[in-house]
Amino acid sequence: MIFFTRDSSGFHLFYVSWAQEMKVRDIIDTLIPMKKEKFHIEYVFDKVSRRSLWNHLTTPPGLSAWFADDVFVNNSVYTFKWDKEEEAAEAISLKPENSVRYRWVEEEDEHSYFEFKIHTVELTGATTLEITDFAIPEEKEDAIDLWDSQVDMLKRTLGI
Repeated sequence: MIFFTRDSSGFHLFYVSWAQEMKVRDIIDTLIPMKKEKFHIEYVFDKVSRRSLWNHLTTPPGLSAWFADDVFVNNSVYTFKWDKEEEAAEAISLKPENSVRYRWVEEEDEHSYFEFKIHTVELTGATTLEITDFAIPEEKEDAIDLWDSQVDMLKRTLGI
């Protein structure tokens, strides 16, 4: 691979081996993280009340039943615990029994968040949960698989 550098004396051209190129790419990836992409997934919940679903998306007992091992709330900051891991998210938008948007406190991408929206399908009366999240393209499938697993647990806790 060929790289160009520039300093006060002008441009310089140099060649690097494949191994050196991989090290340079790793450094670049560390310094310039990939941009996360927004994605939406939707789940259908037959015969569940909006209030019950809402409580599972916004209260410590509800969230600790399916999302984390334990949850604490201080004002609008939710602290989620999994085994020995702990992460905080701020509830940045709340529309009672409709939607809640959380943003991880340690998130570097200021545009990233995760959001739960509750909808009712008029034709069938079923309740749907729309989840919006962000992931780098290489991790999107894993993120969706994780949400699928979490929502399966949520459905079990709701008796579905």
